[in-house]
Amino acid sequence: MEPVNLFDLATRQSQWLAVRQSAIASNIANANTPGYTANDVEPFEKVLDRTAVTLKATEAGHLGAEATNAGFNVKPEEQTGSIMPSKNTVVLEDELMKAGEVRRSFELNTAIVKAFHSMMTMVVKS
Repeated sequence: MEPVNLFDLATRQSQWLAVRQSAIASNIANANTPGYTANDVEPFEKVLDRTAVTLKATEAGHLGAEATNAGFNVKPEEQTGSIMPSKNTVVLEDELMKAGEVRRSFELNTAIVKAFHSMMTMVVKS
């Protein structure tokens, strides 16, 4: 049985969420570090835009190509608010909100994969 694209997409998003969670944790850990610039990961939508989803050749006569790999870029956040006198750009409230978004996204990703897995299991058992 061939892997289903939904599982690949869910895996990719989980990897992206893990990188984003790490960047947020680093920002929170350095909230009092003078001169520290807060970092964030590029939006997942941009990662998907760079990832070509194409058909895969399952037989020699079929046309298709593999999806391209897209990396996750961690970059300094754009300044939207005031900068602390220590030149630190971390705003703890914003970082905690982002951490909540990551948690909710992990939960949604897991729920979708579980539901899809249940459907696949029902099909196989029939």
